[in-house]
Amino acid sequence: MISPPGWSGVAFSERSDGDLRHDPKARSSLTASIGIDEDWAEVTQVHGDTVIEATESGAVGEADALWTRQRGLPLAVFTADCLGVVLVARGAVGVAHAGWRGMAAGVVGKLRAAMSEAGHVPIRAAVGPGIGPCCFEVGPEVAELFAAVATTSWGTDSVDLRAEASRQLPNLEVWTANGCTFHDPGWFSHRLEGTTKRLGTIGWVP
Repeated sequence: MISPPGWSGVAFSERSDGDLRHDPKARSSLTASIGIDEDWAEVTQVHGDTVIEATESGAVGEADALWTRQRGLPLAVFTADCLGVVLVARGAVGVAHAGWRGMAAGVVGKLRAAMSEAGHVPIRAAVGPGIGPCCFEVGPEVAELFAAVATTSWGTDSVDLRAEASRQLPNLEVWTANGCTFHDPGWFSHRLEGTTKRLGTIGWVP
């Protein structure tokens, strides 16, 4: 498990933590290690830009971002190349699942806007592990959707999803996890392995 140094209320799992989407034992072990409830609020992820306010644990609907002002209620999204992003505000927290489709739709910025409109303006953000621009090969129809166009290590078009997340969060302190899920062994990668196992991005109001 990794988290921004000195922060509370934010956690990103690693491969060694197990499959947090499907394995209850892995979830129980992680939650015990960080001292939170193992009953999380979750969404059915659809690679879009819908944002939902969560008031209780369990499935809260189809969306790719959720936020809460309920103290101690963990929120979770699950990834294996897409980014997990946590927004921290005074008295609230938000979590987004941000692949290229969601990022192109502005899901991270829309989560920030939803929290701000409810009176909980995010003051900082944490961006979890995901596929890096070194390995995220895309076609021109995807590259043209982004300002953060890059090049893979083998010379083809790529998108820097981390840079795009930061672009959607101007004037905010942003911490970003290092590494690339595609070529670093510490995480799950759907693109590399075709795995159904998922990392967890978890946020809560301590």
